[in-house]
Amino acid sequence: MASPLRTFVSAPTAVTATTHLPNEQSLARQILHNLQHQHYWTELQIHTHSSLTHAPLPRPLVSGLPPQRLYVHPDEQVELLKKADRERKARAAGEAGGLQVKVEPEREWILPTRLKEKWTLRRLAGVFDALTMVPPAPGPSTPESMREEDRSANPWRTTKRVLLATVDTDSTVVYYILHDGVVKPRQN
Repeated sequence: MASPLRTFVSAPTAVTATTHLPNEQSLARQILHNLQHQHYWTELQIHTHSSLTHAPLPRPLVSGLPPQRLYVHPDEQVELLKKADRERKARAAGEAGGLQVKVEPEREWILPTRLKEKWTLRRLAGVFDALTMVPPAPGPSTPESMREEDRSANPWRTTKRVLLATVDTDSTVVYYILHDGVVKPRQN
């Protein structure tokens, strides 16, 4: 008898009506399941076609909303700390408490891969070329919403990024943030 996860991963869906291989489709479903049930992401969906060109993506990608922001630009981090410090000083002097920095989570692209795969800069560039800056929100898309997706509500988000989800043979998943191009390093 198959486990519930194996049944979910191999279940036929609308994704199967694509040009992607079945193992790529099941890998995307496995990552979606991991994000939803292990990391509490919401608004998850699998994408098989580019929202820019409507051509098939190099492989199925996942998008979703993490429970907290995954990446804060170094310049944004400085501004957030300055703002939190001003707010702390504005509170009553007798109040104890540290800095309270709050940032809203942003929708992210996730690229499902296997550890044994070989990725080149050319292959990664092909993925980035097919993506908008921010993944589309779930629901029907219109030409206006597609233009909106290419801009982020966050002015600090100036480059495309994906979360590389790498699965090992024992089903362990490791996530890495990849940016399209050079990004200012974080300060320690």
